[in-house]
Amino acid sequence: MGVIAPFNFPLILSIRSVAPALALGNAVILKPDPRTAVCGGVVLARVFEEAGVPQGVFSMLPGGADVGEALVVEPRVRVIAFTGSTAAGRAVGSLGAQHLKRVHLELGGNSALIVMADVDLEKAVSVGAFGSFMHQGQICMTTGRHIVDASIAKEYASLLAEHANHLPVGDPKSGQVALGPLIDAKQRDRVHSMVSDTVGAGATLLAGGTFEDLFYRPTVLSDVPTSSRAYCEEVFGPVAPVVEYSSLDEAVALASASPYGLSLGILSNDGLRALELASRIPTGAIHINDQTVADEPVIPFGGTGVSGNGSRMGGLANLDAYTETQWVTARSELPTYPF
Repeated sequence: MGVIAPFNFPLILSIRSVAPALALGNAVILKPDPRTAVCGGVVLARVFEEAGVPQGVFSMLPGGADVGEALVVEPRVRVIAFTGSTAAGRAVGSLGAQHLKRVHLELGGNSALIVMADVDLEKAVSVGAFGSFMHQGQICMTTGRHIVDASIAKEYASLLAEHANHLPVGDPKSGQVALGPLIDAKQRDRVHSMVSDTVGAGATLLAGGTFEDLFYRPTVLSDVPTSSRAYCEEVFGPVAPVVEYSSLDEAVALASASPYGLSLGILSNDGLRALELASRIPTGAIHINDQTVADEPVIPFGGTGVSGNGSRMGGLANLDAYTETQWVTARSELPTYPF
C-alpha cells in the first residue's frame, strides 16, 4: 500500500498509517512531503532498517506530485492513505477512482469554535488562542472560525488580541517561544494575502497581520465578513477570525455553512446544552469545552464534506482501512449436484 504524508506533522502523520499497515501484514511505500523528506521519511526508513524489518517491506520514496501520481497509478499498490490539502486530495481521489483504488483521504478543515455567553471569558480566550495559534495554525484541526455570542464578542476579540500580542514568536532554538516559522515563503505569502484581503473586505485587524522572514505574528480579526477569505477558506496560519451570533440557531447556521467538516469545539458552562447544540452541526469530531485540535491514535479520525471521506485512520478503523475481506468455503469432499 502507499502512504502520502504532509509537512506539518511529518513523523506523526506518516507513522499513523505506516504502523498499522505494517502490523496488518502489508508492504508499505511512504512518500513524504518533499519539504520534510528527512524528518518525515528517512528517519522512519532508518528506524525500520535498524529494527531488522526485511528489505522491501517498508520503502521511502521521495519526490513531488509526479512521484505521488506514480504511486497512485501503480497497479501493485492497492490502497492509498493520503493526508494533505483538500485540493491535492481531490486529485488523489479522482486518480485513485480511475484505477479502482481504495483511497483514504484526511484533508483540510476550517473548524468552528462556538463560544456561548455563560463562559468564563478569560479561560475561553485562552482556549481559543491555543486552538488558532498552536503550531502557527498549521494543523488541519486548527480553530479557523471563532463564533461568539454577541453579548461577549467584542470583549472576547479584544482579550484574544491581548493574548496574541503577548505571545513570543521566533526561532525555537533561540529560547522559549510560542510560535515558530511557517513552512516556507509561499505559505507565508498566502496567509498574508488572505489577511490583507479580509481586512480589505471590512474586517478589523486587532492584532498581528505582520511578519519577519517566515515568522508570522498571531493575528486576530473582528467584524469579519462571512464571505471573506480568512473566514471561508482554510488559512493554515496563525489567524483567528471572530464573528458574532445572536441566537443558537444562528450559531448553528454559521458553524454549518462551510464545506469543511473536520472538528468542532463548543465552550459553555452547560455541557449538556453544548452537546445538544453540537448534534445539529455536521462534523467528524466534537469537543465540548475544549478547542478543536485533538485526536488519539486509538480513536477513528476523519471528517465529512471536503475534509475527507470518513473516519479511516485510528483505532479499529485501521482494520478496515488496511485489510481486505476474503470469503473462504471448504469441504472435505466434492459435492454432488443435480446437474
